[in-house]
Amino acid sequence: MPDLRADDYDVLSFDCYGTLVDWETAIIQYLQPVLLSHDVHVFDGTILEFYAEWEPLEQDAGGTYRDVLSRVMTRYGARLGFTPTAKETEGFVNAIASSNPFEDTTDALTKLAQHFSLAIISNTDEDLIQQTLQSIPTEFSTVLTAQELGAYKPNREMMRSAFDQIRQRGKRILHVAQSKYHDILPASELGLNTVWINRSSEHASAVQGVNANPVWEFESLADFAETFER
Repeated sequence: MPDLRADDYDVLSFDCYGTLVDWETAIIQYLQPVLLSHDVHVFDGTILEFYAEWEPLEQDAGGTYRDVLSRVMTRYGARLGFTPTAKETEGFVNAIASSNPFEDTTDALTKLAQHFSLAIISNTDEDLIQQTLQSIPTEFSTVLTAQELGAYKPNREMMRSAFDQIRQRGKRILHVAQSKYHDILPASELGLNTVWINRSSEHASAVQGVNANPVWEFESLADFAETFER
């Protein structure tokens, strides 16, 4: 593993949901009461595994991320034998948009901002990412969404376009993410060095598993940020 040096990069580009904010907890905490109200009893891990299966299918079908999440909610109902109400579906969208930052996110980003510009590339809508970022008191030089870019990660052309925008004026990018499926694999194939934040090592995940080889791996953003403080 090569040394990780701050002066080798100008910009850190981040995935948001799963890397900066804890969307898996938000999904479980919202859906479990809804499911119980319909007399549906499933494990937390099953909820996340269903999400990992269905979200990419609905992203391929197109539409805004609000549309994607609404259709995922419909799939939960179809699979588990209930019909979600419009209020429950809207609540699901807002629950994910309101996902809380991980405990280490704010402090880690504050430390990292001393060395790098910070950017976000996220599979969401403009209004939803703004809702999410209200809980992260960090200035990002660039925030790019699937809605703006016209496709969802792991689409290579979508990510190429995002990196090209961030890379203006010759900036060197290091991509940081939790999802190998959405981020690490496609970013690596586009020639970027990557950092995998392995937050789901001990439980089911809301993202699909793929074989990918990040250059560096850390269990948390705190551990990653600490690398540059030594």
